Amino acid sequence: MINKETVKELVNDFIAEKEIFLVDVKVSTTNRITVHVNKPSGITIDECAMISRHIETNLDRNREDYELNVSSPGLNMPFRVREQFEMSIGRQVEIIDNQGKKTRGVLMKVEDEGIEIESENNTKGKKNDTEEISFNFNEIKTVKEVISFK
Repeated sequence: MINKETVKELVNDFIAEKEIFLVDVKVSTTNRITVHVNKPSGITIDECAMISRHIETNLDRNREDYELNVSSPGLNMPFRVREQFEMSIGRQVEIIDNQGKKTRGVLMKVEDEGIEIESENNTKGKKNDTEEISFNFNEIKTVKEVISFK
């Protein structure tokens, strides 16, 4: 079976000193390798292809067969790394905390320990009030960007 750490090393070796960052690597028991990468301006298909070629060049198909997929993480996937949070500053996000409570708001800040959002306060009698809410990373189960087609 192909080692996940080996694939991570290969990706990190290729993306060193580039704007590209590694989001996640998964290797299934059947050697299906999934690599998610991105960059602040958005990863291109050509960049994904170059990373794929770099990985393929350094893995030996004669020793182990594998399936490789290199892509961006996709709009519906939760954030995994700090860079994803930073890319989404000013955008609407949905946070599910460890207790299962959902909170929506605009991501305002990313700090070492957590994030801050600005959320609409929907209490009666208050129209369009907003409040700032801080979350420590250890309090968060998932964060996803909210996609709007307005």
